[in-house]
Amino acid sequence: MSLFNWREVAMTPGAVVAPDERLPWPQTAAMGVQHVIAMFGATVLAPILMGFNPNIAILMSGIGTLIFYLITGGKVPSYLGSSFAFIGVVIAASGYGGQGPNANLGVALGGIVACGVVYIAIGALVQAIGTGWIERFMPPVVTGAVVAVIGLNLAHVPIKNMAPTNFDAWMQAVTFLCVGLVAVFTRGMVQRLLILVGLILASVVYAVLTNGMGLGKPMDFSGIANAAWFGAPTFTTPVFQANAMLLIAPVAVILVAENLGHIKAVTAMTGRNLDPLMGRAFIADGVATVVSGSAGGTGVTTYAENIGVMAATRIYSTAVFVVAAVIALVLGFSPKFGALIQAIPLPVMGGVSIVVFGLIAVAGAKIWVDNKVDFSENRNLIVAAITLILGTGEFTLKFGEFALGGIGTATFGAIILWALLGRAKNA
Repeated sequence: MSLFNWREVAMTPGAVVAPDERLPWPQTAAMGVQHVIAMFGATVLAPILMGFNPNIAILMSGIGTLIFYLITGGKVPSYLGSSFAFIGVVIAASGYGGQGPNANLGVALGGIVACGVVYIAIGALVQAIGTGWIERFMPPVVTGAVVAVIGLNLAHVPIKNMAPTNFDAWMQAVTFLCVGLVAVFTRGMVQRLLILVGLILASVVYAVLTNGMGLGKPMDFSGIANAAWFGAPTFTTPVFQANAMLLIAPVAVILVAENLGHIKAVTAMTGRNLDPLMGRAFIADGVATVVSGSAGGTGVTTYAENIGVMAATRIYSTAVFVVAAVIALVLGFSPKFGALIQAIPLPVMGGVSIVVFGLIAVAGAKIWVDNKVDFSENRNLIVAAITLILGTGEFTLKFGEFALGGIGTATFGAIILWALLGRAKNA
């Protein structure tokens, strides 16, 4: 098919809509809105946790999705949103305290751009020789450990930095309880939006207790009232510092693992072999990350939330993602939307962060379970055990003026340990 020429099909119960097909435009637009809702919570939450501008993150998610669409030739249905893999390293590289704009945003952006360049290089290599070498260097025991470390490394941020008072700590507890109740006792789209819905519920409780009963710092809605509906966001230029680049660039390893799994999942769902497009998908994600970081946005990755929507609806039309990307572009140019996000109370964000960081850690364990990693084998056991402690305990190695710590040492350590212990075994 040409890039913007889909074959129209009718909506029939149980029918599958292929990537090169689309429903009538009104139904395609509705599906695009649903995909925006699916990605919305995580794509907005990640920049807030790093002190980035959420408007730019949303804007860049739309631009990144269009870049991905173009580079993959419109053949891979996927949405690109803010990657949580960057949170730990960005906080470490920039020294962000968890509240308000990130004062060292430029330094973090330089690292994100460097990560995107590394990702593009990996994609070019995959395009040339295939994905077998990635699976050898990063088996499930390695990727699972590194993903788990991303969540564990962040645990101190909401606990230490986002609850300055006893009331705030209790509000964090109320928040993660709200998220838990939504996750367990709701169904359908509400359950898919558990983070967003839980955050809204907790914000309502916070407003009642503070603005209504005077128990804590009240919510300030003046910024929302004063903000314009439409306006250009403020872009930020990256600053390239070697320490930050060395710390953030290894996240490319996690993005590769995420994208690899997502492409495999879409292949299984659509029945179309997308492996030949793997290299182009990596390159597209890398280019989108470079573009986003160059303008002040977060690093981006393919989104499991949107893959889940496809699995539920059996609609894999890439036209839906073009529509979703355009909607994201419009939201990105709304200062009122950004002011609404900034009005969210800090302890509510802290409670949501506890859930999200915990889910990231558990996602690493899920990789082990899904791939039946055998921990009776000492090689697997040692690699996982050491990686978890290196990342959680912020183990740091210095090379002259350069310092590699936390997630960086854990990522490189896992890969190197796996290779070295394999050599010893075969010696």
